Amino acid sequence: MCADRAGDCGTDAGLGTDGAIGPRRHHRDRCRPGQRPAQVDPAQADPAQTDPVAGTDIIVTGSAREQRRFDVSYAVNSLSNADIQKLAPLNFADLLGKLPGFAVENTGGEVQNIIRLRGLPSDGGLVTFQQDGLPLFHENDGNFFRGDSLNRFDLMTQRVEVVRGGPAPVYASYAAAIVNNITVSGTDTVRGKAQLTLGDTGLYRIDGYQAGPIDDSTYYAIGGFLRRHDGYRDNGFPNDRGGQVRANIKHDFSNGSLRVSGNYLNDHNVFYLPIPTADPRDPSKSLNQYIDFFSGTMNSPTLRDATIRYREADGTTRNVGADLGNGRHTQFGNVGVQYDADYDGWKVAAKGGVSIGKLHFNALYSTSNPSDATAFAGSYLTAARTAFGAGVTRLGYAIAGTDGAEVYDPNAASGLVVPAQFRDVTSKFYSTQGDLSVTRSIATGFGTHDLRVGVYGSLYGETNEVASQDYLLEVRGKPRTLDLIAYNAAGQALGSVTDNGVLRYTTTLNRGNTDASMYAFYANDTWELTPGLKIDGGIRHERYSFDGYAFATTSANLGDPTTLADNAVRAFTGQIIRSSLAPDITNWTAGINYDVTRHLGAYARASHLETPPSTQVTYQINPTILTPKANQYEVGLKAAFGRSYLYVIGFYTRYDPLNASFVALDPVTGRNDQSVPFVGKADIKGIEIDGNLALPYGFAVTGALTVSDPKYKSLVNANGASAGDVEGNQLVREPKVYGNIRPSVDFDIAGNAVQLYGRYEYVGKRYVDFFNNTALPAYGTVGAGITLTRDTWQMQVVGDNIFNAKGLTEGNTRTDQLSGQGTADAIYGRPIFGRNVRLVVSKSW
Repeated sequence: MCADRAGDCGTDAGLGTDGAIGPRRHHRDRCRPGQRPAQVDPAQADPAQTDPVAGTDIIVTGSAREQRRFDVSYAVNSLSNADIQKLAPLNFADLLGKLPGFAVENTGGEVQNIIRLRGLPSDGGLVTFQQDGLPLFHENDGNFFRGDSLNRFDLMTQRVEVVRGGPAPVYASYAAAIVNNITVSGTDTVRGKAQLTLGDTGLYRIDGYQAGPIDDSTYYAIGGFLRRHDGYRDNGFPNDRGGQVRANIKHDFSNGSLRVSGNYLNDHNVFYLPIPTADPRDPSKSLNQYIDFFSGTMNSPTLRDATIRYREADGTTRNVGADLGNGRHTQFGNVGVQYDADYDGWKVAAKGGVSIGKLHFNALYSTSNPSDATAFAGSYLTAARTAFGAGVTRLGYAIAGTDGAEVYDPNAASGLVVPAQFRDVTSKFYSTQGDLSVTRSIATGFGTHDLRVGVYGSLYGETNEVASQDYLLEVRGKPRTLDLIAYNAAGQALGSVTDNGVLRYTTTLNRGNTDASMYAFYANDTWELTPGLKIDGGIRHERYSFDGYAFATTSANLGDPTTLADNAVRAFTGQIIRSSLAPDITNWTAGINYDVTRHLGAYARASHLETPPSTQVTYQINPTILTPKANQYEVGLKAAFGRSYLYVIGFYTRYDPLNASFVALDPVTGRNDQSVPFVGKADIKGIEIDGNLALPYGFAVTGALTVSDPKYKSLVNANGASAGDVEGNQLVREPKVYGNIRPSVDFDIAGNAVQLYGRYEYVGKRYVDFFNNTALPAYGTVGAGITLTRDTWQMQVVGDNIFNAKGLTEGNTRTDQLSGQGTADAIYGRPIFGRNVRLVVSKSW
């Protein structure tokens, strides 16, 4: 039925792309003139249903009311659960990387990957993840966890809506983009699905969900996943293990609904860091025979029984056991509530959520590049003689933990040794968030206004304890730790540079806590002047309050005369440094949209985003506090005919201030050998292309392409140092060209529905350093899959990087941003994963 300006166009039972029965929305133009589709619960909007005229999904994110994708004046994509399964992403970053505008590095493992939007110089802090319109933790970056750590897709994910730029700064905090995970709700029809995934990388995963009615107005949904994975690289221990469960109950009223939901995640995820790929003494010499490009990692079972050592304020030495196999162990629970109702044209939406969790994270980070083993030992000879006496004549290597009995000859292997940093992080966190909004459609003599006014607030906080120390390793996959021992002329051991493989005990030590509160007021008005012509504008003002403390540290010698490893260990002093901060910011957006026909249109938009500091600045000592601003401008052209569509978007972003430090001549000190701080801007121009061409006989070609020019601009140093060698250079690790093309064909064979699909993905050249001295070469990968569906059974086989193309997604970020790696192309980096294949079998009902 239709009602005046806000009626329901009606639903009928339709078959979604996952085979589930659910409500299917009619085309909005089937309402009588002067009427609009009613607001529908976002959790019930059918992700598979497309507009039969314009081939566009129904969108609820970043909008006062649900709209067709074609009608909105910003860049947005909607991915159903079936879309996600067909794309078969390795992780959430990989999924976003299939969309235009997102340059991702998906090689760190299942979570905590790098996600950059339209060249913005942020590793993910400007992409806000939501579940049903609310974040699970208010800030995008928690203490060593991000939105993709808390948000996992499974069969309870009905669809994922992704807003790039546009109104994102008005509808969320810290948001240059919004990734909204909309979960399944029950309907009148019982439906469900069970799914088994097996992979040749030792992947075993079970997914399932069930949804249906409790009575004639109350519905339930429950589901989740359980998974064990050896990993894409050989750690010598399982990579991922754990799972999640999500559930909700929804009750319908005559004018709306109330939904209560909960989810629990308990998961371990190992983190992959860069590996050396070529010999720094001769970059033409590959290290593949020692550490395989596709399966090798510096992670090692040797570090499953590590001891972190530092000094407490009372003078006692603390020994903390740590296990590299623990990975990123995330445990958290969330309880949420959603209320939506229509009071005679006044649409009221209230959402709230409480999240409580803890994190224990162990990972092995790269530090300095590999060194010639003989030269590395020689660099410690003077220190060893000072500590153990002039009788030290040489330094030699042994396998750690053997008291020197098992001698290690580096020249019989790679001839190299490498330090690496073991990190042990523990944190507890909480976040409560709530949003209340009222939306009203107001008809005037000059068109119709959709006005939405809302308030959002959050109370949140986290603790922080980080201890990191350096180990000495051989260069090979699953390396052993090494001891560097001081010998006299008679071959007697006089002492050791290391201690059971530890090169330097705790070099980083942080402990602190922050509690924060914030509230925001936002408003947005969409003004439809005439059919097809809309102007909209919005504003969001936020106020924050941070109160935290950090424990001060100093350097201490733990006093073991037999080793150098404990000579300069971080120690707590007993002093507690308290700090508070009360920033406020204002974001805004304005856009205009004109649809020439139901098939052709254009829009233009400007947005202003300010990003306040995070809780981390008040549990750190002397942090750099910045409030970067991103001014985003975009112009879009759109065309949609049936299932074919094309969106072409030009964008320009100015990010300011950008904090950078690199080696330059300081005119005050006269030195040219130290890192000098600069503050400037990032300037990014680009174009995005997002399209699908539906062809006869079931053929289709889908693709996304981004071409941009991310540059450093207007870099200034307080002492007048010159940034001439960096000004205008390509931003570190930001490609100029990236995208993918995905052909497919659908056909039937003997009663089986068959989908064949391929994928080619390309990432252009990037650089590891400010000076653009060392490149991460461009690469392209090929993937393919086949899905067979018969009745309610489905089988999928999908493969990635079928031809084992080589590519690096980052360099050694701890050391090479200043001046590169001394080579034209990177020889130390995090490689993409090699060929892998997965089998997915599912049953729907």
